[in-house]
Amino acid sequence: MTPRLPAAILLLVFAPFFVQAEDWPQFRGPDGQGHSLSKNVPLSWSETENIAWKVPLPGLGWSSPSIQGRQIWLTAAVDEGHSLRAIALDRQSGKILHDVEVFQKAEPGSVHPNNSHASPTPVVEGNRVYVHFGAHGTACLSTDGQVIWKTNELKYNHGHGPGGSPVVWHDLLIVNCDGTDVQYVVALDKKTGQIRWKRDRQHTSEARRTGKLEVPMAYCTPLLLDIDGHTQLVTLGSDAVVAHDPRTGEELWWFTFSGYSNVSMPAYAGGKLFFSSGFGPAALYAIKAGGQGDITETNKLWSLTKSAVVPLDVSPLVVGDEVYIISDSGIAGCYDTASGKQHWQQRLSSKFWASPVDADGRIYCLDDSGTTLVLSAGPKFELLATNKLEGRTQASSAIVDGAIFLRTDTHLYRIEKR
Repeated sequence: MTPRLPAAILLLVFAPFFVQAEDWPQFRGPDGQGHSLSKNVPLSWSETENIAWKVPLPGLGWSSPSIQGRQIWLTAAVDEGHSLRAIALDRQSGKILHDVEVFQKAEPGSVHPNNSHASPTPVVEGNRVYVHFGAHGTACLSTDGQVIWKTNELKYNHGHGPGGSPVVWHDLLIVNCDGTDVQYVVALDKKTGQIRWKRDRQHTSEARRTGKLEVPMAYCTPLLLDIDGHTQLVTLGSDAVVAHDPRTGEELWWFTFSGYSNVSMPAYAGGKLFFSSGFGPAALYAIKAGGQGDITETNKLWSLTKSAVVPLDVSPLVVGDEVYIISDSGIAGCYDTASGKQHWQQRLSSKFWASPVDADGRIYCLDDSGTTLVLSAGPKFELLATNKLEGRTQASSAIVDGAIFLRTDTHLYRIEKR
């Protein structure tokens, strides 16, 4: 590991950095789409190359780093989920600034072997941090580590453990709660944690009605988009993707399909929405976003039903005129956003959970073995680098100000050109 500079020199070196620093305040970055504006991002690294710092983290969590100003926020489950914590680190040094127990659970229950009790990513806004642990609880902290409010009012059985992350819109904190028992979208008052509106899922597929699909849970993060000249809240769950008025939760339009246990977050570009149906008959859909009511028959543009490449957990990424997908088994594909024409399909490695990030003309793809495969963005497949770190990796990376913040099962790394 690269030796650290004396603190006084570090302050001088990094002072301009914090004047106009980029932020990554939520899951998949500022736009929720996995796009970074960073330049001069490292192409290659290892445990001994281009590592600014590597800091051990307590417990286990698969939440991604959320970054604002000098702080990085994560969540972690300690003592096998009995202690659910919010952790803040200094962006410059990696020093842990706050390690706050938000919830203590006598019986946290079980989670899927590939999940954790701390998988949803925090949202940082101003001097507030919002953390969500699924049905375990939701809370607001100040950036100096004080708990402002917390609630256990969001009741549902999330089955495999907590998944979807919250989003912020004006004075609301919005979460998908799609359990094995009940499914709804809810908005909490940011100041108090009280429920402002709650909308039950209403749309089911023919497969669900006829009993061919039985488990209605999902683990998706909502997406706020400018559609038809207005901000719309797009939520993906079992059987349907639905757009809501974020002020009231009123449904604006919906597209139904057969699928459940959705994890990946939709991608949006050029008026088109790209999303995976999840488990069941796996499919990637491209639809025209917008309209009124049921748009299932009118707004479908194309679909991909090649089960080998359709992602179940990894979010699609749109860069330019191409949409990139990675299956859970490590097969990647690049498709034309307008027609669905395949440009290439290539096996990257064996297993993926984290979603890819677009930065500096490249696509950074992190598999579950600590390996980041860097691809050239464009319709021609080109593998630029393969970078291996220690540990397991399921959390999506954050890329800001030329630095990659990458979480493993034991550490958080800051990777940058040295």
